[in-house]
Parts: sequence; C-alpha cells; structure tokens
Amino acid sequence: MTAAALSINPPILKKEKEATDMTRHEIALKKLHEGTVIPANPLALNANREFDERRQRAIVRYYLDAGVGGLAVAVHTTQFEIRDPKHNLLETVLKVAVDEARKFEAAKGETIVMVAGACGPKEQAVREAELAKSLGYDAVLLSPGGLNALSEDEMVERTEAVAAVIPVIGFYLQPSVGGRVFTYNYWERICAINNVVAIKAAPFNRYCTLDVVRAAALSKRSDEIALYTGNDDNIVIDLISNYSFTENGKTYEKRFIGGLLGHWSVWTKTAVDMFNKLREIRTRDAIPAEVIKLANAVTDTNAAFFDTANGFKGCIAGLHEVLRRQGLFEGIWCLNPEETMSEGQKEEIDRVYRMYPELSDDDFVKANLEKWLS
Repeated sequence: MTAAALSINPPILKKEKEATDMTRHEIALKKLHEGTVIPANPLALNANREFDERRQRAIVRYYLDAGVGGLAVAVHTTQFEIRDPKHNLLETVLKVAVDEARKFEAAKGETIVMVAGACGPKEQAVREAELAKSLGYDAVLLSPGGLNALSEDEMVERTEAVAAVIPVIGFYLQPSVGGRVFTYNYWERICAINNVVAIKAAPFNRYCTLDVVRAAALSKRSDEIALYTGNDDNIVIDLISNYSFTENGKTYEKRFIGGLLGHWSVWTKTAVDMFNKLREIRTRDAIPAEVIKLANAVTDTNAAFFDTANGFKGCIAGLHEVLRRQGLFEGIWCLNPEETMSEGQKEEIDRVYRMYPELSDDDFVKANLEKWLS
C-alpha cells in the first residue's frame, strides 16, 4: 500500500483508555511532559534521489522497537526540501510515520508522541499545522529557520497562530543551520502562550540555553512547559542538570526532561538505554564520574556525525552514513545533490566507531533488520 492511500484514524488504546479515561492525544501529551526519547526522523532515498518507502518504514520500525517514546517527522533531519513542490513529500512522509506508529500502538498498547515539523512564514506554518493535526499528530515543532527578516513580535504572532491549531513545541535553532539568536524577553513571551506545551532548546550555546530554561522556570505556565534538549553537543549534561533561579526570595527550578535530537536518529537503542539510566542517576545527590566520561564520548561522536569541523555541512549525510553502514539506508543521498559528507568526515566516523563501540547499536540492528525491511 502506498503512503498516499493510507487512512489515518488515530485509535484510542483500550488498555490506556480504560485505566485513565483519557484520549489518546491526552495520553501522548502527558507522556511528552513526563519526558522521553524523540529521534528526528531522516529521509530514505534511492540512488535516483526518489523516496524509498520501504526503507522509510524500516527506519520508523527501528525507532519504535528501540523503545523511543516519540517521533519527530518533517524536521531539519528529514530535510526541509520535502516541502519543495518538485518533491512534494511532506504529506507522504508524515503519513508513513504515523501509520507505522499506529500499528505499533495497536500491537503494544503504548502511545507514541507524534511530532510534526512546521516551518515557513505564518500562513505556511498554519497550513502545515492543520495538515499535521488532520493526520493525528500531537504537536508541531515550530522551526524559526529562514525567518531572520521577521521581528520577534512577528515570530510571537506566528507562534500564537499555530498554537491556535495544535499544541506547539517552541524551537531555539542554532544559527549555523538557519536559526537565530533570540532575546530573553522573546522566550518569556513564548512561554506565556497557551498551548505552547514544550520547548526544544538547540542553540548549541550555554548562554542561550540558560535564557530558555530561566524563562520557562519563571513563567506562570512553568508546569505546563516541558523542556527538551536539542543540544546535540551537550546531550548528557543537559539531561542530568538541574537549573535553579532565585527571584524575590523564591527559588524556581527547572530541568530538561527529555531529548528531541537528530543525534538520536542513529544508535537509537543505545540512546534509549542511556536515557533510562540517566533518569535514575539524576535523582541522586552525586553524579558518578563515569557519566561525565559518557558525556564527552557522546559529544565526540556527534562531532563526527554532524561534521562540526566543516560547519555542520555534512550533518544530515553523516547520519545517513551510519544508517547505511547498518543496512537501514541504501546510501547517503539527500534531496539536494550538493548536500553530502565533507572531506575527512568518513574517517571521523570510522574513528568514533573504533573509540566508542559501546555506543553503537549495530548488533541490535543486525538482529532485526530483515524484519524491519519486510
């Protein structure tokens, strides 16, 4: 069956419905607020740079069997070019992911948090939000990419318009891949918007990250806003850190409760296991030294995958290379022929494979690949 022919009717899972009397969407938002692993989904293409539905379904099945709690689709890792009329893949990719998620939900009795990317000017972002909602997605990750000409007032108005359609995950995107630096006041205003349910902080900058956390912590809506790290350069430290701010004699605390990450689109089973361990560790009074070593190892692998030595030029192709080595992808092709790995990036990926074999999930993929591709 082709993606275009799919009928997406989100079920209410009987086990969860009977136990909680909540709708599937309400359960998903609750899960989002409790914290989970949400990988950014890449795009499977063949050698002609055409959509490979079989491998796209395989990658979603991989994530679900790895134990993720959510999926982020049509985001930066999925390639913004899917919206280009000459490709016209936005709805197709969204349908494939939600179809696989619904099958998994029905079989396992679990709820998967479905996040769709939305981008572009206000009118486009609202249209994409409406599409996501019609397909049964739970929230949109609202990208600020490519909108540097808009004022912060206009960006706030855009967020309000999208939030009137569907729950919004705010997004601090790093300038290196099309984002911008926002003021602290901007994040105060974003946190004040009803139906902003989470914020993904991915500025790859400690100062900017602190702005987001402080704004969320001091917001009257603080308990309604879940913080997710998108800082692929600082994943482990973000997940074990507790932030504390004292104002007018009162202390406000906030922490990242999950991750929505491009880095987690590869070696995902290990990422899920790591996240579960970190959730327990962060409740302790002292953080083991091994966790700091782990943090540095994860950052080092991300540098290779994301091609930081070349200004992130090969960040998507680098992820494709890992999936290609595992047999999930046929190649590293992107919709933009100019988007590929940089010189020396392959060797860097070779290096981190050698240095950190414990972070790879190659054995897990090998054991399940045939099933996922069938």
